[in-house]
Amino acid sequence: MHNSSAPAHGRTALVVGASGIAGSALVTLLAERGWEVLALTRGGVSQPGVRSISADLTSPGSLAAALAGEKSTHVFFTAWSRQDTERENIEVNAALLRNLLNALHHSPVEHVALMTGLKHYLGPFEAYAAGEMPDTPFHEEEPRLPVPNFYYAQEDVLWAAAERQGFSWSVHRAHTVIGHAVGNAMNMGLTLAVQASICKELNRPFVFPGSETQWNSLTDMTDSGLLAEHMLWAATAEAAGDQAYNIVNGDVFRWRWMWPRLAAYFGVDAVGFESEPRPLEVQMRGMETGWADMAARHGLAEPDLARVSSWWHTDGDLGRNIEVLADMSKSRLAGFAGYRRTLDSFTQLFDRLRADRLIP
Repeated sequence: MHNSSAPAHGRTALVVGASGIAGSALVTLLAERGWEVLALTRGGVSQPGVRSISADLTSPGSLAAALAGEKSTHVFFTAWSRQDTERENIEVNAALLRNLLNALHHSPVEHVALMTGLKHYLGPFEAYAAGEMPDTPFHEEEPRLPVPNFYYAQEDVLWAAAERQGFSWSVHRAHTVIGHAVGNAMNMGLTLAVQASICKELNRPFVFPGSETQWNSLTDMTDSGLLAEHMLWAATAEAAGDQAYNIVNGDVFRWRWMWPRLAAYFGVDAVGFESEPRPLEVQMRGMETGWADMAARHGLAEPDLARVSSWWHTDGDLGRNIEVLADMSKSRLAGFAGYRRTLDSFTQLFDRLRADRLIP
């Protein structure tokens, strides 16, 4: 085992889902730390010092061909595929992980880190908070909920492979992740930035889309850079392996505090919860042409609104009628001291989105 700040001689990281929010943050961090990095995506990624591997996780043949001869020592799995029902989520997402781990049975794998999320405690999208939920803040030792959940299926696949192939493992349960990725199915930071940019352009107020509970309750979030640090820590620290960990920034906030601060960044008027949720899927209906016009006017890099917004996902997160936050004690006591202030995670992301011409 190595210290995660030591040079990474002889260690090769395979980042699966390398173009997503978590995956791209991992690729950046590992490359900075001197690792040999293999970035596995369906379409390939181009980044200096990183080897791109194009493969289809649903195809064992494609994976076997792409990974033949590769000597991955540490695997970071951040990919998932959204399906219509949880039954299909389980079938498809368990298979993605199983196919990948099967394709690595000849590799000298020491550790596999799997990213999941707080739906471990909440239940899946279609059964959100149905029945008995653990009390907040969520603790890792809570028993599984009695509902089908693809996170549970992925854990079972991971544990079976760990036993069979002799690697250590870690599971990383993130809350909503703030980070940089385009064309991503779940991206609240970019979605809110696009909402605010459209409001600014049309001289409309920046209206909170969610529930009264979310407006008033304490909550937390996960910075993608912190998530990457956490996954690297668990994969390399002496006694951190073979555990599941929550990973959130470490601060808590209320949206009624955060929303005006996000509005101030964009120079728009904040409007909070009033009598009922006002989902973004409704607020932003029909904005595709307006966004394409904005993109042309401001020289933006992405004229397709669907690639820079995931209204449904932000509506789901901000519309919940339950308080959601996670305890970080287990990681702290095991030696992980990483921390982010969530307001800074948002504003640093917004600065970067501007620099990359994704928002005006």
